[in-house]
This record gives sequence, C-alpha cells and structure tokens, in this order.
Amino acid sequence: MPTKTQDFKVNVSSEIGTLRCLLIHSPDSGLGKVVPSKAQDWLFEDIVHLNTIRKDEYDYYLKLLLYFLDPDKIKGKLTTIDQDSTRSFYKPDHANFHSSTKVVELEKLLAEILEDKDVRKKIVAAVCAIEGCTYKLQTELIDTPASELAKIIISGSIDTQRMIFAPIPNFIFTRDIGITINNHILLNKPAKKARSRETLLARYIFFNHPLFAAYRNNIIEIPDSLQHFLRPGEENEEKSTLEGGDVMVVSKNHLLIGFSERTSATAINETIKILFEKDVVQKVSIVKIPHKRDFMHIDTVFTQVKRNMWVILHSIGKVDKRGDGSEPIDHLIEEEHVDKPEVTQFIKGKINTPKKFESIEQLLADISENDLGSQEKTQFIYSGNEEFPYDSREQWTDSCNLLAVKEGVVLGYDRNDHTIKAFIQKGFQVIPVKELLKKFESGELSPDTLENTFITMPSAELSRARGGFHCMSMPVLRDEI
Repeated sequence: MPTKTQDFKVNVSSEIGTLRCLLIHSPDSGLGKVVPSKAQDWLFEDIVHLNTIRKDEYDYYLKLLLYFLDPDKIKGKLTTIDQDSTRSFYKPDHANFHSSTKVVELEKLLAEILEDKDVRKKIVAAVCAIEGCTYKLQTELIDTPASELAKIIISGSIDTQRMIFAPIPNFIFTRDIGITINNHILLNKPAKKARSRETLLARYIFFNHPLFAAYRNNIIEIPDSLQHFLRPGEENEEKSTLEGGDVMVVSKNHLLIGFSERTSATAINETIKILFEKDVVQKVSIVKIPHKRDFMHIDTVFTQVKRNMWVILHSIGKVDKRGDGSEPIDHLIEEEHVDKPEVTQFIKGKINTPKKFESIEQLLADISENDLGSQEKTQFIYSGNEEFPYDSREQWTDSCNLLAVKEGVVLGYDRNDHTIKAFIQKGFQVIPVKELLKKFESGELSPDTLENTFITMPSAELSRARGGFHCMSMPVLRDEI
C-alpha cells in the first residue's frame, strides 16, 4: 500500500471549482458480458461493445483528466501510450499503469486494501454472502492474489470462461458510490440490488485505504429507518436509498438533494439531520423531480457550467404553464399536471420553517447570485437548444450531465448537437477531445489557460449506459471558488 498520504486532501465545496482529484473506474471486462435479457436489470439500456468503449471513448476521458489534473503522467507520452497494443498504461495490475494519485482508479485502491489479510477475508465473506457463493469458492477467493482478486470481485469472472457471479457494469459511474461534501464523504445507498456490491466495495475502500485515513471520522453512513425490515414489500417507502447523482455540493454551506426515482424521502430526512448535527452544511435544498427513468437523478436534468450559468432541461426547470387561459380546457390541464418539480429549502436552526421556490431555475439563480456572489444575471443553456423533439432526445443522452473540470470548461457527449449549438450561442468554443489532446501535447493549448470551452467526447457506446461524465466522476478535491 502507498505510505505517502500526507499530501492527499479531501475537500469539495462547489460543482465548478478547479478539479484537483477524483475517483474513476475504467471499463472492465464485466461490461462486455452484459446480455440483452439482463441489461435493464443491470440498469443499462442496451448491451455495449467493450473494445469501442475502452479504446475509442473512455480512454480519451482518462487522457484528458490526466492532462488537467496530473500532466506529468501523460505529457510527452501520448504517442507511446497510443502505440502500446497491450494497453499497459490503463491496467492497474501492470507495472506501466499510470498510478495517478489525482485521477484515482478504484480497482487499484481495492487491490491495495486486499493485500491486508484481515480486510481480504472480510470483503470476500461479504461479497460471497451477497452473491450466494459456496464455501469452497469463498476459500478459493481468499487465497487469490490481491490484484487478481480485485478484478474478479468487480467483473464477476475468474477468467474468460468462468463467471462466478454477475458483473457490476455501473461501477464506472463512480458519482453514485459517494459524495465529497467539504471535507466529509457521504456514502450512498443504492435503490437497485444490481448496485449492492459497488456500495460494499466503496465502504471498505473508504474505511480501510490509507489515503482516507485522516478522514475516517468524516465518513458518513446513512442508517435505515427503525425496523424498516418489518414493513411489507421489498421496496417499501421506509427503506433509505440515496444515490450520488442526486447530491450536489453547490457552495460551501449549501447542498442539493434530489427526491427522485432512486432517492427516498427517508434517506433525505436522515441525511439532513446528520449533516446539520455534524455542522457539515448550513442549508439543504430538496429538489423533487418526476420519479421516472427519464429523470433518474437531478444531475440528469441540470448541472452547473459557470458561477452564473447552468445547463438544464427546459420542461423541468421552469414553471410549466400549459395554457394562457384562452382555451376552455386550459385550467383543467393545469390541474391535471401535478407531476411537476418542487423545491424546498431547509436551513439549520430553522428546519420547521422551510423556504419554497417556484421553480428549479429560481433556486439555481439564487445559488449563483446569493451563495456564489455572481454579479451577473444567471443564464440557462437548455437541452436541445429548447427545440422539440431535441430537448428530450438529447437529455436522454446526457446533454445536461456535464462535468466541469474548471469553471467554464465542461465535458459532454458529441452526439448532442443542438445542445452544443446552444453553448456556441452563449460564446463557448467547441473542441473535440482528439483535437484538444494533440494541442495539449504540442503546447499549442494549455489546460491552465483554457476557458469557456465545451469539450466534445465520443459517445456511440458510452451513452447506451445512461450516464454522462458527471456520473463517471467522484470529485475528491476541488479548489474553492
């Protein structure tokens, strides 16, 4: 295990402060074993082509992150990396692995804690209990070398022929395993059984890896409501579920939590109480969105671009006025349309007198202008450039799920043409990632000076998984703004 952990810091107080460290998981072999009959059970919309994701899509994401966060690991090495057919740069169990402590691979962290025999026994026992393994298999896994065991636990395969349990293809969406809130880490509780193993692994990594040793007292776990297991039904309302896509740290003292298909009211209630008791934040805003697969988390319908700018799905963001009163049925349509977003804000010490906002846009403008001190009017960029049917089509392929690597520099899928057009209209330059990497390598451009830029990322396969780059990142350290 690494011993030099004194420089590793945990602190995130915004969505747009310059990104300094994050957790990721590169696509593993389990992604290539998702079958059509199980795809939706494993929360994928379709089966994906693993080699395309690895070589033509996700690898560009990793290279770009390294240029921004850890340039010494990649500067001057791009040609060598691309020519290596063994892909050793990307493999945590290979001597040539990049081993960045700023773009941190979860598989490597898992392998490192598995070197500890006690931790290994506990993890193997827990995984085998979840997956219903035989005692003989459990013993075999305990005796497996740590780096190999990490791959097995994540992919579900001992080798290309022998699968011992299901893969966890959603592990690439590291946002959902935990959220950094200032110098605390909130561990999440998934709503779907397909993600149970991810949560288990995250818990062991955060509580056992030396990188997080200084922050162990700051790791927050959400309890289930008392005696929830006595309630009828497997998916009862008393069960606490919360996923990272529904949590946004928008300022040092303000947290957003989405009340969505994946995050329960019980979990929200417990989270607010714990965060206020521990004095982590002073303000929590609850954003209730329709409980539909289309809007799985709040970060699928809006994310922040700059201090005074957000990208958002129009139909979710604004108060929806279905008619202007000129038609006889207008008032009936208004009454019928009850499944609309709601925003409620709780302030520590005043929890019994919550504040209501008329719309999500009103909340986001309040964040920009009051929490972040923007002197400019808040601007909104709309999915699909607010054009039907591209607004909903492009939201489905994550037009609103953008990752800001610094204020005003965001990563998004290249397929969302109309949303990109809206960015251009707001003064952004658009650069394909392949072109940008070449300019970084040549010195023509620098991550330090880049601003007001939408970086387009290839997306033919990745977008089938229903998650963008906001989902594929767990920021651990950002500069304060």
